[in-house]
Amino acid sequence: MQRGIKKLWAPWRMAYISKLGGKDEGCIFCTKPKQQTDKENLILHRGRTAFVIMNLYPYSNGHCMVIPYKHTSDLTDLTDEETLELMQLVKLTIKVFKKVFNPEGFNTGFNLGRAGGAGISQHIHFHVLPRWVGDTNFMPVLAETRVISEHIADTYDKLKKAFDEETKA
Repeated sequence: MQRGIKKLWAPWRMAYISKLGGKDEGCIFCTKPKQQTDKENLILHRGRTAFVIMNLYPYSNGHCMVIPYKHTSDLTDLTDEETLELMQLVKLTIKVFKKVFNPEGFNTGFNLGRAGGAGISQHIHFHVLPRWVGDTNFMPVLAETRVISEHIADTYDKLKKAFDEETKA
């Protein structure tokens, strides 16, 4: 008899697991913005040279990325205009997070190259993760599982509304 074993149901993870080792469909950071299906692709905001997208497989609730449209793995390939807008969108994303979720802190930054921890190393992307004291627990360590407290579609709707309000002003 098994006692104390709990099940954590996360059916959306199967899409990710199914793609591991699968056919390469090109760079998702290049193909997603071209599809013009922002809600489906979790694109929150489009700028002139970069865009903000939610991470489909987040480390924490609301995990977003700011990504240049230019396909490059080298930060030094970006023009000054692209670099400026990238950082302006990072600031906007943090402002939106503060408004919507009131986090106590943030993890932000690039993972450049496979050795630097980049899951998608061929196209640079800047991570922005809201954080709260106590938001980590034993699950990632013992069960290799992260607990996300809100459905990604609900988080998208809240963030999209706030991005739209912030950029209208």
